[in-house]
Amino acid sequence: MSMSIEECAVARPGFPKPFPETPANVTEQFKMSGKVTVVNGAADGIGLAVAEGIAEAGGHVALWYNSNDMAVTRAEELARAHNVKTKAYKVNVTDAEAVQRTVAAVVDDFGQLDVFVANAGTAISKPILEQTLDEYKFQMAVNVDGVVHCAKYAGEVFRRQGRGNLIITSSMSAHVVNVPVDQPVYNGTKAFVTQFGKCLAREWRDFARVNVISPGFFDTKMGASDRCVHEAYRMAVLGRQGHTKEIKGLYLYLASDASTYTTGADMIVDGGYTLA
Repeated sequence: MSMSIEECAVARPGFPKPFPETPANVTEQFKMSGKVTVVNGAADGIGLAVAEGIAEAGGHVALWYNSNDMAVTRAEELARAHNVKTKAYKVNVTDAEAVQRTVAAVVDDFGQLDVFVANAGTAISKPILEQTLDEYKFQMAVNVDGVVHCAKYAGEVFRRQGRGNLIITSSMSAHVVNVPVDQPVYNGTKAFVTQFGKCLAREWRDFARVNVISPGFFDTKMGASDRCVHEAYRMAVLGRQGHTKEIKGLYLYLASDASTYTTGADMIVDGGYTLA
């Protein structure tokens, strides 16, 4: 039931809440010095770009990976290049106990956890009538269960600390039906995590911020396949796929003090694909 104008005019205890004690200088707001960020799916692609962006801004980074051991080398390179602390952790996000252990290991190794970027994902682009149930379950396990596991155990740390920041990588596919390749299961998993993130923004309102980034086609292993790349060029207003350097700044914005009034947002970065 909506409230009357008179009822709305009544002051409520505890409001307004105070402004955060963050820098006024915008350059200082983007600095990540002293903060610890976990990025999963960090061996390559968007995840690696995010880890780079955090390190470039002076933040410490824990790079999570599943099978690509290049994450170990990338962590070492970032530490040397930017004089920050990094470490690579091998963890399968579909294994809830492994996620719980690894979150605890990060806190033990770094002393805190300020930002968690739930970026790991997979795609099997097939129509449902051509997809096996095992393929369906695998996508659900990585894209949905993996995000839920990471949110649950990172969220427990955030609540205990009294502060935290979760960023979920979803997809423009949560908003549109991609063409010409049918991929209803993948699209459905992304719709789930987008709504999940918005709900967490409210649930965690007293101790953490939660935001969603929905990339379009980027020139990575998860980008447009040979079957649809030319249609991806045509559909995007900018006529191309994105480069990962064009999105890491958005993750840095959401991870940093520049975005302290941003929560529950879903930010689409797709070169204008979803304008059609």
